[in-house]
Amino acid sequence: MVHHALASSTHRPWPLPQRPWALTMDWEDLAFLHWPVAASALQQLLPPGLEVEQYDGSAWLGVVPFRMARTRLRWLPPLPTTHAFPELNVRTYVRSGDRAGVWFFSLDACSPLAVAGARALFRLPYFAATMQCERLDGSVVYASGRRDRRAPAATFVARWRSTGSAFRAPAGSLPHFLTERYCLFTASGNGRPRCVEIAHAPWQLSPAAVEIATCDMTRLLGFDLPALPPYVLMAAPQSVVAWTPA
Repeated sequence: MVHHALASSTHRPWPLPQRPWALTMDWEDLAFLHWPVAASALQQLLPPGLEVEQYDGSAWLGVVPFRMARTRLRWLPPLPTTHAFPELNVRTYVRSGDRAGVWFFSLDACSPLAVAGARALFRLPYFAATMQCERLDGSVVYASGRRDRRAPAATFVARWRSTGSAFRAPAGSLPHFLTERYCLFTASGNGRPRCVEIAHAPWQLSPAAVEIATCDMTRLLGFDLPALPPYVLMAAPQSVVAWTPA
């Protein structure tokens, strides 16, 4: 039976991998918060082989809070404490050869097993955090505090809500550049980039309003973000499959 995340692939910039996917998950209550950043500031933080991508003359740094749900490896049932939990990503957009994708500076999660598994399987910079995510009066209320000895403490507290109708981002637009990404990159043991393919339907997005009480998620990067992001989007729930790095 074909996973519903693979029901259509005509929107993808390249064909689906010809090997079995390894992981499935749903992303819920997701917000894309983005700030323009000087490309040179981010390029020096990337490993060799990756080039930061720009839109309208600027690189973009994203803070993406959401909830993971129904997470499991392909041939296993969902495991306790690892199938549903909040997650918080700090990311930018990069290219390696003919592939454009996402580079994660950090990924915080409140599931210790998920953190350990993602570090081992995907070599991603996951960190343990204490987190809460709930819906209240039409808004998503979110709080995260990193508690991992491998990284500086970092806190994110915010709430957001949709302010308009859902839409699919047109090709060439800023929403499309920031969201329609079908791979991510990780660094191998020798520092060379490796590609993790993902697949899902096109994003259904809506404009959103956000109130940020605290956001110091860029401490690992050595600079601060302005108090409010200039560009905010909220996303409808999304089912995703991922392959192991190649």
